[in-house]
Amino acid sequence: MKQVFEIGLELIKKIEETQSENLETAGKWIAHAFMNNHDFFVSGSGHSHTVAEEFYGRAGGLAFVKPILTTELTLTEHPTKSSYLERLNGYASILVDLYHISQDDVVLIASNSGRNAYPVELAFESKKKGAKVIAITNLNHSSQVSSRHESGLLLKDIADLVIDNCGVVGDSALQLEGMNVGLCPTSSMANSFIVQAINVACAEELLKNGIQPPVFVSLNCDGNENVNDILFKKYTRQY
Repeated sequence: MKQVFEIGLELIKKIEETQSENLETAGKWIAHAFMNNHDFFVSGSGHSHTVAEEFYGRAGGLAFVKPILTTELTLTEHPTKSSYLERLNGYASILVDLYHISQDDVVLIASNSGRNAYPVELAFESKKKGAKVIAITNLNHSSQVSSRHESGLLLKDIADLVIDNCGVVGDSALQLEGMNVGLCPTSSMANSFIVQAINVACAEELLKNGIQPPVFVSLNCDGNENVNDILFKKYTRQY
């Protein structure tokens, strides 16, 4: 078990050392989109959808995030359904229209492999609308696999800004004696830190420009019951 902590700490340190500039840039892009009345969307499929949940609707998180969290791309309807749908060409373009992604919006897409049709197409279609695309992906893994999108491209090839989660090929970083498969997928640990770093970078940029960042609070603290409802109504319940 000690190795789990060692892997996690080493991973987060590597992200800090190699990705800090890109994390700052992501925060600034999102802040300026908000300041100019444009939207910030987040999406992923399979386990990568948890990045949208990490960004949205939790205490200490920015309230203006618009999550693209369709259940068929998560694990809630069926344990493997999302694995098939994320490989389906044509689906992401529907969501781009449904969520009204448009000029100068920012769209953050999480995909560890960056190979499946959904994240690649979402990036393509968002850029067609004039949005900026940020990718959170595993460059080590992505550089060693082929695309499942009809273009033959990977998410990292399309995004305007790429944030590397610094994981290993296959995501699982721990090998135990007596097992021929790995444990301890690092993308979950990495993505949580990446999201919170971007949140803080965005909030700092807003404050520098004289804007108080709208942030959700914990509903489990007395007196906070109505705070989030006001923020939900203002920023995200239009969909």
